Amino acid sequence: MNPNSTPAALQAQVSGSSFYAGMRVLPKARREAMYAVYAFCRAVDDIADDEVGDRKERAAQLEAWRADIESLYAGGPPGQAALVAQAVQEFKLDKADFLAVIDGMATDVERDVRWPTFEELDLYCDRVASAVGRLSVKIFGMDDAVGIDLAYHLGRALQFTNILRDVDEDADIGRVYLPAEPLLAAGVELLDPITVVGDPRVDAACRFLAAKAHEHFRAAEAILAQRPRGHLIAPRLMAAVYAPILRRMEAVGWAPPRKRIKTNKPALLLTALRLWLFR
Repeated sequence: MNPNSTPAALQAQVSGSSFYAGMRVLPKARREAMYAVYAFCRAVDDIADDEVGDRKERAAQLEAWRADIESLYAGGPPGQAALVAQAVQEFKLDKADFLAVIDGMATDVERDVRWPTFEELDLYCDRVASAVGRLSVKIFGMDDAVGIDLAYHLGRALQFTNILRDVDEDADIGRVYLPAEPLLAAGVELLDPITVVGDPRVDAACRFLAAKAHEHFRAAEAILAQRPRGHLIAPRLMAAVYAPILRRMEAVGWAPPRKRIKTNKPALLLTALRLWLFR
């Protein structure tokens, strides 16, 4: 076994993240499966965000992951995918969702994403966020239909929020995930990333995406309010933490200069405790 894929090593990878607070309360087998999925996502995300590596080399690294996932599901040598082999077997995770995550990361490797159409952005978010949600809800023990619905809405809500929080950081590496339609409607010229995010009118485009995020948060919260079957503290925690971050960003707006809104770690832990006690 790869020493980096042991339960202890996987826990160490996530222990400093907000993700950890939501996962540590899961039963052992489900917790370790989530750590493995998280580690897979981190591995392919690191390839996508490697600003030093050659694009061709990074694409080859993602293709190696794709080949290993295919081999795992075909019963062959899993290679790197040994990381998720036990989770796949125990929780019947879908190969298509792992491949979708790789497809999303390949988008960032192929080119610097800049002002995609909203349809393109929605597909990207399905791959890098909702696909992860679809893997997760199986581990949480949710019924398929309601789990897929929750993954659809919560994945997009969280990813839209992350995009709005990381406007400046993304522009610094040549990316603008804000969709073209509201940027153009606001009169923002699509010249280059720094110029786009430096235009005061970008605030209107950000508020458009924030409204979409709120729609998805409301839909996700409505699903969770029905108390569906499954271990749902983790998605409840993510919604409870990220929706207020979105509201805080809206309160100050996105006109430059912007100050990045951060997660309050003590508040995160208190929220996790509250959800645990009153589940």
